[in-house]
Amino acid sequence: MNGVMERTLAILELLAQQVGGTPLAFIADELDIPRSACHRLLTDLKGFGYVRQLREHGDYVLTTKLVGLGLSFLSTSGIIDMAQAILDRLAETSGELVRLAIVDGDRLTWVAKAQGAMKGLKYDPDMGMDTVLSCSATGHAWMMTMSDERAMALVSRQGFGQPKDYGPNAPTTVQGLLTFLDAARQRGYATINEVFAPGMTAMAAPIMRRGYPALGVISIAGPLIRLDEARMARLGPALMAAASELAAASHASPLFERIS
Repeated sequence: MNGVMERTLAILELLAQQVGGTPLAFIADELDIPRSACHRLLTDLKGFGYVRQLREHGDYVLTTKLVGLGLSFLSTSGIIDMAQAILDRLAETSGELVRLAIVDGDRLTWVAKAQGAMKGLKYDPDMGMDTVLSCSATGHAWMMTMSDERAMALVSRQGFGQPKDYGPNAPTTVQGLLTFLDAARQRGYATINEVFAPGMTAMAAPIMRRGYPALGVISIAGPLIRLDEARMARLGPALMAAASELAAASHASPLFERIS
């Protein structure tokens, strides 16, 4: 990792994954950057307001500036205004977490959500993260719309998720993943059971206009104790109806127009 831009972006991405402050030594060692160079980059990022130190000469954390840029972009794109009412209705119907992910090149990123669970266990992963394609219903729903060759090329670049990091049923081979995709195509939407995380399930449907690649994915996720296989089957029609409604409404968002 030699380029200044590459190193700077790697630091931002690393800090985005840390819950608390992160020491300089950890950042430098994790990214294989000389500590002096890492310190200079962090000083520049601090000067531009993208990171701060918890105390003088202390650990580094992201500021909200980067988040603000993302939220400003999403607001301008019209996605949230267009999608939120649909997400809210599906969350109310399902009583679970509903999320919207959008396709941007070879990436699929969660950008909006609605929480239907008012009490009990709530499942709420961080927004703004790229989807792990091999281990998520969202990733499976996107890949079911493309050829197996294209899907495997995307997964090979990102890598397979391992059960120790995800759920016990996470696919770790090409054939294992293709089995999930074949079932999703036959069903019309993807489902996973203890794949993304132990004790959790999810279902997802692609958002597509006729004759165009998928624009995004809408998903429902929750604990297995509530969202079991039978309940996912009952929610399937509502999920696909929401995906169709988002596809029809996508003309309202310039970002969706760019994707299509």
